[in-house]
Amino acid sequence: MDDEPGYYRGIGWYSRRIHIPAFKRDKHLALYFEGANQLATVYVNGRKAVTHTGGYNGFYVAIDNLVKEDGLADILVSVDNSFNEAIAPLTADFTFFGGLYRNVSLVSTESVHFEMPADGGSSVYITTPIVSAAAATIKIKSSIVTPEQTGKSKKRNLLLVSEIRDASGVLVSSDSRKLQLPAGIRHEATQEFKPLPDPHLWSTSDPYLYTVSTRIVDAGTKSVLDEITNPLGFRWYRFSADSGFFLNDKPVKLVGASRHQDRPGLGNAVPSDLAREDVGLLKKMGGNFLRVAHYPQDQAILDECDRLGIIASVEIPLVNEITESEAFYNNSEQMLREMIAQNHNHPSVVMWTLMNEIMLKPHFTNDKERQKVYYANIVRLATRLDSLTRQLDPARYTMIANHGDFDRYNNTGLTKVAMIVGWNLYSGWYGGELKDFASFLDKHHQRLPDKPLIVSEYGADADPRIRSFTPVKFDKSMEYALGFHQYYLNEMLKRPFCIAAIIWNLADFNSETREETMPHINNKGMLRWDRLPKDLYHYYQAKLLDKPFVKIISAGWNMRTGITDSGKLVSTQPLQVASNAASVELRLNGQSLGKKQTTDGLAGFDVPFTNGTNQLQALITAEGREIPDFAAINFQLQPWSLRDTAVPFTSVNILLGAKRMYIDEILQQVWVPEQSYRPGSWGSVGGKPFNQSGNGRLPYGSDKNISGTWDDPVYQTQNVGLQEFRLDLPDGSYELTLHFAELAGVAGASLVYNLSEFAKAVTHAERVFDVSINGRLLLADFNMTANTGVAKAIAKKVVLEVRDGKGITIGLTAKKGEPVLNALQVRKLY
Repeated sequence: MDDEPGYYRGIGWYSRRIHIPAFKRDKHLALYFEGANQLATVYVNGRKAVTHTGGYNGFYVAIDNLVKEDGLADILVSVDNSFNEAIAPLTADFTFFGGLYRNVSLVSTESVHFEMPADGGSSVYITTPIVSAAAATIKIKSSIVTPEQTGKSKKRNLLLVSEIRDASGVLVSSDSRKLQLPAGIRHEATQEFKPLPDPHLWSTSDPYLYTVSTRIVDAGTKSVLDEITNPLGFRWYRFSADSGFFLNDKPVKLVGASRHQDRPGLGNAVPSDLAREDVGLLKKMGGNFLRVAHYPQDQAILDECDRLGIIASVEIPLVNEITESEAFYNNSEQMLREMIAQNHNHPSVVMWTLMNEIMLKPHFTNDKERQKVYYANIVRLATRLDSLTRQLDPARYTMIANHGDFDRYNNTGLTKVAMIVGWNLYSGWYGGELKDFASFLDKHHQRLPDKPLIVSEYGADADPRIRSFTPVKFDKSMEYALGFHQYYLNEMLKRPFCIAAIIWNLADFNSETREETMPHINNKGMLRWDRLPKDLYHYYQAKLLDKPFVKIISAGWNMRTGITDSGKLVSTQPLQVASNAASVELRLNGQSLGKKQTTDGLAGFDVPFTNGTNQLQALITAEGREIPDFAAINFQLQPWSLRDTAVPFTSVNILLGAKRMYIDEILQQVWVPEQSYRPGSWGSVGGKPFNQSGNGRLPYGSDKNISGTWDDPVYQTQNVGLQEFRLDLPDGSYELTLHFAELAGVAGASLVYNLSEFAKAVTHAERVFDVSINGRLLLADFNMTANTGVAKAIAKKVVLEVRDGKGITIGLTAKKGEPVLNALQVRKLY
């Protein structure tokens, strides 16, 4: 999270000494690693046991023959997350945290046991070949391993018993069969049950789960040798290119989100309880779909999807690009095998995703013929993976998620490979206009009428510290993001052929290469990185929840400031309430502000905030009762006239060249956008907002990481060519702080995710100017580039006396180029 580009990618070593007790030494022993990123080599007592490739699937390591006679096992693990051209992902918009970040377990079983396969999956494989409301069939395939025997081979008489119990624990069906197995073999047994009549179906609204217990029993002693328990959900489903998704023959509009697994202070090493919490938060939002992206995740995620009724897809980490090598292809296939084997028995999973935006970073851009070969190899690999998936799991669908270049994916033939096409669409964000989104959906349906369509990603950055009354594209304000989501969601809801609306992302996540207002964080989440809800989360609750709902969605914006209305002791500002009720009443400090009709889940109010704490109460009437929501907004009134004694001036923080506000959550202060000078008040004289030349997305300022500060938005905008900044303050003692950062010459974060080309690097500005305060020179021949370089925060503080009603005038005089000022603060001392 520091200002230094890059992060450690290399080898980490782990060691652990364990002692196997005597009663376990005749057991089968294995280690199970749930996740190690990305190349893990395990040594036991100095001997190499296994090397596993890929950072997101689990794997077993048999250690029977490696433990010393006294039960001692020195375990040494090397985990390497270095770039490796044979291992996906090669590049992506998330941080490739390394190391052992999920649990490692010692597993001991009897010598006869269910196999612990190389693919890390369960050796009890459950399918439901036929399901209807009238009956359901169950098929269980189990792999059993018997130990090698010295001397004469001895057969083992065994029973394979499977029992199906309902949610209350009542036995509803069972199957038992005798097995006589020789020593030293792997035996695959299949159990097919009689149709279960009138099954209780699993659905998003009623996620009913049965339990399947499969065990190996010694036929003579009746002792249980091994047992595995799995969830069982009876459901059937289909995807239609015209009419959407059907679960148990009922249409279901899929609305949900994707998830990355990291959290602040933890990286990817997130406990299972917190992983489960994420799925619970999606359910509370009203979502019914989770895209487990861009890699398999903690099993707790799908366990919770099964339990809460969340439809899910899981994918392997083929992102952005491929390496044209058999090693890369084989590793990709192995990741796919492992993913399916380890996640197969979850009823929530309905599709496997094979690739994500795989043509986003095209190779050979200067050699179009060679590029065609590269694209053909992508399609060839996709075909291999799709064929393998249908072979391993013919019941589920396959999907490939593409970025918004329709022709690139369609002309190369990639749209024809998987059963479902996903599109990651950001019109009105990275490029284009909002209306282009609806046009894209219709284009797909016209050009690919037989191919089911999923919007596999959509979203806009919503920095919870950025607010605006005049939101514009890419300002990172919560208000622009809310309008973005309103438009996208409604366009998808009114098109039956648009099967799923999958928000990018459930929560903000770490992406080290990103800069922008909150460096190293992708802010597109419905939740903040620490999982606190944003306004967007509450909007979706109003749109998706069936139960009565009301929420003052700007409650998170609990620090505000504003200039008083002319001649009044209040500052009137807009505020929104989210609700699924027809109307909402809002009360301020106990006084009603009236009722407003809700439109698209939102009711807007103009609130006359007073100085200090403002208590808000929103009320709806539902089911014969009043349902309230509360918020406390701390408001700092700024006087219309700075010398107004009714509203005494205390302090102000001003962003120049900006149309947005910034909330400093650490120092508990609010920054407001500049205004033109108005006599009696404050404002700028001359100049214009900085706008980077050729910038196709930012309306003003820069989104470059500003080093030397956590408050990047303070320095990312500026007034260029400013002549003066005036504050008609009353006499007294003041602390004035001027903030500078050179933005010209900063190329900006030229993200590959842009759908339109971004500006090339700009030549460094030659800028020298003087800064004076009330005619007295403060900075002479000030040259930011020479003194600190570009994109470096500079703060200059001065204490001064204002006398004789002169106020404060900050003068900027050009020596070379145009003077700039990024921000300023004024605080009254006495």
